[in-house]
Amino acid sequence: MIPVIQREVERNSWIQSKEFVDIIGIAGMTPGPIAVNSATFVGFKVNGLAGALSAITGIMVPSFLCVVILYKYFNKFKTHELNNLIFKGIKAVVAGLIASAAISVAKTSIFKNFNSLDFMKRLMSNPLQTVNVSSIVILMLALAALIKYKIHPILVIPSSAIAGIIVGAII
Repeated sequence: MIPVIQREVERNSWIQSKEFVDIIGIAGMTPGPIAVNSATFVGFKVNGLAGALSAITGIMVPSFLCVVILYKYFNKFKTHELNNLIFKGIKAVVAGLIASAAISVAKTSIFKNFNSLDFMKRLMSNPLQTVNVSSIVILMLALAALIKYKIHPILVIPSSAIAGIIVGAII
């Protein structure tokens, strides 16, 4: 859902891309589905309580209706080979959507002025001026904590936030 929400947010110019990435970070730390949390933040930012309620409704009702309708058919044909093929396709698309969201977040958190026209020229001539090194270090430490040491994401997220605060204070 994150790429869908981001596309709508950017298309309608409701908030800046950097602010959207911050919202995704906050939504990921709060209890509940990230799509609902991020839509609620964006809705509230755009139009207060009415915007938040509209966003929650807009995210939840179509998903709920799809699940109710699809459940009836999937349950009826759950042993059919076509279901296995459908889920293989869905898994591939989900992986692509997650990668798209990761790239979107990386563009605003790891790179400085990614959308500027001379980005590639600046990246090739002076990478340290174009890349946020502290963000890359925090990213690598978080990946190591998650993958190698199997530390729970609930601990990695606030630890990364604290690391960002410390690095920001030092720099």
